[in-house]
Amino acid sequence: MKRVTGIGGIFFKSTDPKKTKEWYKNHLGFNTDDYGCTFWWKDEHENKCSTQWSPFSKDTTYFEPSQKDFMMNFRVDNLVELLEVLKAEGVTVIDKIEEYEYGKFGWIIDPEGNKIELWEPKDAAFL
Repeated sequence: MKRVTGIGGIFFKSTDPKKTKEWYKNHLGFNTDDYGCTFWWKDEHENKCSTQWSPFSKDTTYFEPSQKDFMMNFRVDNLVELLEVLKAEGVTVIDKIEEYEYGKFGWIIDPEGNKIELWEPKDAAFL
């Protein structure tokens, strides 16, 4: 079974997300919007894929239960199956899956207490 297929996103806390997005736009050329910046790329099968970069407000609760200032998001092919396998392997799985038009999301906690977001994307929803 394939596990992680790529990086889905980089999320981090910022004291001023708007200013941070502007800085990255002005100095590094990020094409920012309200959510951050979406990077488009093609996988080995020439499918159009995306990776999200997003600064969050310093007081966000989205990364909880982790106390860290960042959260990684990894792309996966079959979220439900992977979460079952990880749970059987003793990984801490947050028993909740959220589904949107752009994909399914689930979460795990790594040994360092980092909340890891797993994303089964529907990249075509962005097109």
